[in-house]
Amino acid sequence: MPIRNISRSYGALAVGVVAIAWSAIFVRWARMPGVTSGFYRMLIASMVLWPILLGSKVKVSGYRRGCYVLAALSGAFFAGDIALFNTAVMRTSAGSAMFLSNNVPLLVGLLTWAITRKMPSARYWTALVVATVGAWMIISADVRHAAAEWSADMLAVAASVCFAMYLLLTERLRREIDARVLVTISATASAATLLVVGGLAHLSFRVQSVQSLASLVAMALVCQVTGYFCLAYALGQLPATVTSVIMLATAPLTALFAFWIFGERMTVLKFAGGLLVMLGVWIVSRVPVEAAVAEENEAVFEVAG
Repeated sequence: MPIRNISRSYGALAVGVVAIAWSAIFVRWARMPGVTSGFYRMLIASMVLWPILLGSKVKVSGYRRGCYVLAALSGAFFAGDIALFNTAVMRTSAGSAMFLSNNVPLLVGLLTWAITRKMPSARYWTALVVATVGAWMIISADVRHAAAEWSADMLAVAASVCFAMYLLLTERLRREIDARVLVTISATASAATLLVVGGLAHLSFRVQSVQSLASLVAMALVCQVTGYFCLAYALGQLPATVTSVIMLATAPLTALFAFWIFGERMTVLKFAGGLLVMLGVWIVSRVPVEAAVAEENEAVFEVAG
């Protein structure tokens, strides 16, 4: 893999991490139900992405049918991620929600194991235990205060499962599809999924204030268009295992933003739990990019079509 391509991918991923770290902040400012704010985020992003894609002369057609199906499926998983995460952010601290929803690298490892039937190393299981203890510490801190926060933490963990599936599908598809095509189709599928979910749940789609509208636009342009395009671009060169580890940086960044803007303070127990989660993921991911790529290339993905 050319060094220049790796450097560009890491650079794009760094930009994506900073952009995505603002997600919880904008969700709080929007003051809307999680599914509703997620829908507008994806709708506005789609309205921006389609003209850019069509004007860029990038080939939209010509891929295998299965690629489009999986791109839409990745969007559905991402819809689940942001709906669950946005709801969690409105019920618990932004820092806790981000820490728990970013326990993705271990989930990526488990899902890869389920697909390839290749038993993870002892280092992986050690990391799983460490991160699980950390997640329990974060959740137990909320149990002491309110059951609502505990249930919100569970939503954040569920969001991490959806995001892990999104990462695996995106990594697989980036071997065949241009990042602009993939991000646009995925965003459109996410918006459609969230519209259906919101309709079935009889949620209000009313935007109540100028602040809410500004937050939704910022969510779409900063977090989705910028952040997830950079992530999709990076996944064209970097494996999901490595990328998901670097994405953990969004958690402390979000906690820092929340401290500055909302005055949120993490308890000692939550802070220690967050450190254990990140330590567990660091343990499981101490492999060079080239080695991770070689290992993941051994996986067998059944692609539709």
